[in-house]
Amino acid sequence: MGENIKLKAEDGFELDAYLALPSGTPKGGVIVIQEIFGVNSHIRDDADKFAKAGYAALAPAMFDRAQKGVDLGYDAEGIEAGRGLMTKIDWANVEKDLRAASGALKKYGKIGVVGYCWGGSVAWVSTIRDCGVDCASGYYGGRIIDFIGETPKVPIILHFGDKDHGIPIENVEKIKAAHPDVPVYRYAEADHGFHCDQRASYHAESDAISTKRTMEFFAKNIG
Repeated sequence: MGENIKLKAEDGFELDAYLALPSGTPKGGVIVIQEIFGVNSHIRDDADKFAKAGYAALAPAMFDRAQKGVDLGYDAEGIEAGRGLMTKIDWANVEKDLRAASGALKKYGKIGVVGYCWGGSVAWVSTIRDCGVDCASGYYGGRIIDFIGETPKVPIILHFGDKDHGIPIENVEKIKAAHPDVPVYRYAEADHGFHCDQRASYHAESDAISTKRTMEFFAKNIG
């Protein structure tokens, strides 16, 4: 459904991205932020889903500064490789690449971000820094706690699974307490990665509820 394109960041760096467009005039744009596994088939499918919902969906290859063409599976080897690449990504460059993505989508109207795993933390960063976005929905972002002292400048909703052993519930509650205006949804039966139907931790009911919330949130804040 989509195509691979190039984005140019403000420092001149070129990164790849997957762009999926709706059949009609886009209602706005959605930046889809990868997990640690790169712009793999799940992330491309997710972008296609948002395109089918009427948005211009763009999945930038946020690991390109460390390694081009990252497309990992959900096995032990993929997890190890993804975690290693994540440590090589500088948050200042994340902001630059987010602005490159939002710049490419601004012609379509307002822009939202949706991110998963590492991308859930990126979704938070997109709202606390000046990244050219209008709203965000972040899924199980374990690094959000590192930025808890910064207040979102645009609306954001967050999703966490109570069975996610990688993100302590006390951290989720700290985020809720520090930002009472941010809707933080907890899913009692969900583990880390519950949105991804390619992972063993996929939880269909939690995914359906969170997707409905995200779509309603985007309809309100994007169009």
